[in-house]
Amino acid sequence: MGELSFERTFEALLEEKKYSTIKDVLVTMNPADIAAIFEDVDEERLPLLFRLLPKELAAETFVEMEPEQQEVLVVGFSDRELHEVMNEMFVDDAVDLVEEMPANVVKRILAQADPKMRREINEILRYPEDSAGSIMTTEYVNLHPSMTVRDAIERIRRTGVDKETIYTCYVTSERKLLGTVTVRELLMAKDDAKVEDLMETNVISVNTLDDQEEVANMFTKYSFLALPVVDSDMRMVGIVTFDDAMDVLEEETTEDMEIMAGITPSEKTYFRSSPWELYKHRIPWLLLLMVSATFTGIIITHFENALAAQVVLTAFIPMLMDTGGNSGSQASVTVIRALSLDDVEFADLPVVVWKEIRTAVLCGISLAAACFAKLMIVDKMLLGNDAVTTKVAAVVCSTMALTVLVAKLIGCSLPMIAKKLGFDPAVMASPFITTIVDAVSLLVYFAIASSLLF
Repeated sequence: MGELSFERTFEALLEEKKYSTIKDVLVTMNPADIAAIFEDVDEERLPLLFRLLPKELAAETFVEMEPEQQEVLVVGFSDRELHEVMNEMFVDDAVDLVEEMPANVVKRILAQADPKMRREINEILRYPEDSAGSIMTTEYVNLHPSMTVRDAIERIRRTGVDKETIYTCYVTSERKLLGTVTVRELLMAKDDAKVEDLMETNVISVNTLDDQEEVANMFTKYSFLALPVVDSDMRMVGIVTFDDAMDVLEEETTEDMEIMAGITPSEKTYFRSSPWELYKHRIPWLLLLMVSATFTGIIITHFENALAAQVVLTAFIPMLMDTGGNSGSQASVTVIRALSLDDVEFADLPVVVWKEIRTAVLCGISLAAACFAKLMIVDKMLLGNDAVTTKVAAVVCSTMALTVLVAKLIGCSLPMIAKKLGFDPAVMASPFITTIVDAVSLLVYFAIASSLLF
């Protein structure tokens, strides 16, 4: 059944109030798909449809829903319903819910949570935002090194239902992390074998205060399913799971894209943001870039006598500025991405600069040759523009080659310098670099024109 036909069928079932059929359909679906369906349901019907779901499926679906819908449900829940949903949620999901809700709703959520969950939620909320501690869950399987395999498997069976993952188990003694052992290794071992003889002692862990983006990148580097989190005394306090790491990477990538586009980052999705909110996130950058662009105006004004003598030079200013801006953006985006993946660091600046110089020379020569052919064949011969002389073409083409070189040097170095100074490298992306390169390209253009034409 296609997505469109399913939506029509679902709407028809709603109109006919065939809730029993709707329930039979929903229980066969993935929680994320149910949440997507509920996005189009009006607020009056949403609580009714949500109550059709079995308790466990309801909690899993609730986690996947947008904060606005979650708030509608929480407000409409009875205390018993809210208590049941909270009991079925993992701690890290409950923390996410608390962070998204208004204060009055949070108070009610915490009131209906079990004391143990409430304590764990408050503990996680104490960690700095964007730290490993803020995205971890305290629900993991811990084993003692002296346990036999039989005892370990029995413990997993008894406690695993409330844990976020059971595949990797953590061996601890007095909360000190000693090693890890997988369920596969336990199942393949003899019943009387000791956990300490099976565990992997070379464990990679992170500190509660480590940056969440660095932690998330470790998942892609090592292909982890979960990563233990320890405090300053190497006591295990929780784990970060793969799904939470992917959420962090998505958030960080979105934030970098917004900054690179000259937009103040927002936690809301596009359709959840009002025009006023979009305006507030965009206008500061637009004002900044507009003011900074006055430098190009000052440069053009300074050389207006030269432009009056060679009016044809004016026609090529947009092409040179656009080429320079595009060249700088290519270099900056490439380097920013490499920085985010830890492929390069500030110590690699000379290597990066040398590579970009060689790239710029190749690009500059190719563009200058193509530009010269375009000027002499299209502008001069086909369009009959006699003002385009060989000297003018030489000025334009040499400017283009030098502009590409300068743009790529600026584009590759500024993000690395920004990171070294503690700023987000993404700030030095397209709009900012384009403004700088525009001014530089004009200075190069008029300097060459002055030496060759005047």
